[in-house]
Amino acid sequence: MLKAGIVGLPNVGKSTLFNALVANAKAEAANFPFCTIEPNVGSVSVPDDRLTTLAEVGKSAQIIPTRVEFVDIAGLVRGASKGEGLGNQFLGNIRVCDAIVHVVRCFENDDIIHVEASIDPARDIEIITLELALSDLAQVDRRIDRTRKAARADADAKVELAALEKVREILDAGKPARLANLNDEEKAAISVLQLLTLKPTIYAANVSEDDLATGNAFVEKVKAIAAAENAEVTIVSAQVESELLELPDEERQDFLESLGVKEGGLKSLIRATYHLLGLRTYFTVGPKEARAWTIHAGMKAPQAAGVIHSDFEKAFIRAETVAFKDLVDCGSMSAARAKGLLRSEGKEYIVQEGDVILFLTSA
Repeated sequence: MLKAGIVGLPNVGKSTLFNALVANAKAEAANFPFCTIEPNVGSVSVPDDRLTTLAEVGKSAQIIPTRVEFVDIAGLVRGASKGEGLGNQFLGNIRVCDAIVHVVRCFENDDIIHVEASIDPARDIEIITLELALSDLAQVDRRIDRTRKAARADADAKVELAALEKVREILDAGKPARLANLNDEEKAAISVLQLLTLKPTIYAANVSEDDLATGNAFVEKVKAIAAAENAEVTIVSAQVESELLELPDEERQDFLESLGVKEGGLKSLIRATYHLLGLRTYFTVGPKEARAWTIHAGMKAPQAAGVIHSDFEKAFIRAETVAFKDLVDCGSMSAARAKGLLRSEGKEYIVQEGDVILFLTSA
C-alpha cells in the first residue's frame, strides 16, 4: 500500500484535512497547537471511475480499488529537532512513508492562531524543511562515522560514503537532501536511512473556499519553492473537504463545480502523488471482482504480475492485455479478442496505464 506522511506547522489544517480524507478518522482538529498527540493513521480507497465501468463490463460482483495510507503526526515547530513541541517524537512514523505531504497554510483567518503570528508560506516551509533536514543530518553524521573506515577497503562503502558526504553538504545548509546530485547507485546506497528530505514531496497549499479554484498570492509562493525543488503542488481546502463530508454523495460533485473545481482534495492529492512517484494503474476484471493495482512506470508484465502475488512473477508465461478504452468500446473480452484488440504479451512487455490484464502462469 502506498503510504504518505502528512507534516506541517501546527494549525495549518493538517488534521482537518486528514479527517476529511479519511472520513472515519478520529483525529481531533482543534484551534490550538499540538492537538494531534499520537500519530493518526488511516487508509483510503483511490478514487477511479474506471473501476465502476469495468465492473459493469465484466459483470463483477465486487469492486476493489487500490488504497493509500495517510499518516498524520503532531505539528512540527521551530526547534523540533532539539525537542521542541511534540511532532519530533513521531518522525519515525513517517520515515517508512513513500512520500511526504507538506500542508502549508495559505489562508487568512484571525480566529485561527498561527504559531509564528503571521501568514508566510515561504517562512513556514523553511521552518519545516530545516527541522526535517536537521533530523536527517543527525542520522547522516552517525552513518558517516560508521562508513568512513569501511570505505578504505570496500567499494560499496566508498559509494555510500560519497553519497553521504554529498547529502551532508546539502543538509548542513538547511536544504532538503533531494537537492543533492545523487545518481541511482548513490541513492540505493543510502536508501536504508529513509531520509525524510530525500522523499518525494507534495506541497498541499491549504486555501479558503473562495480561493480553491484560482489559488492566491500565497499559493504562488509555494509553487515557486516547489519548482526549485522539483516537488509537486496541489491546492486543497480543508474547509471544503470538511463541508463535503456533510453532503450526500450525489450532491458533492455539484458543490465542487459551484466552487469552480472538478475534483476534491483526495483526488488531486493522489493524482499529484502518483505523478511525482511515477506510478501507474492496471486492472484485472472477472465475475468475482474488478480490481485496480498500482505499479511503477516501466514495469514489465512479470513484475506487474508479482504485485498480485510473488508466485505469479516466478511462474509467468504471458499476459493477455487490452486497453481500458478498447475493452469498454467492445463491451466484453471476447469481443475485444474477436477484433484483435486483446493482445498476447510476453516477458518484455511494459505495462501501460489503464491496461486490463489476465496473467497466464505455469502454477
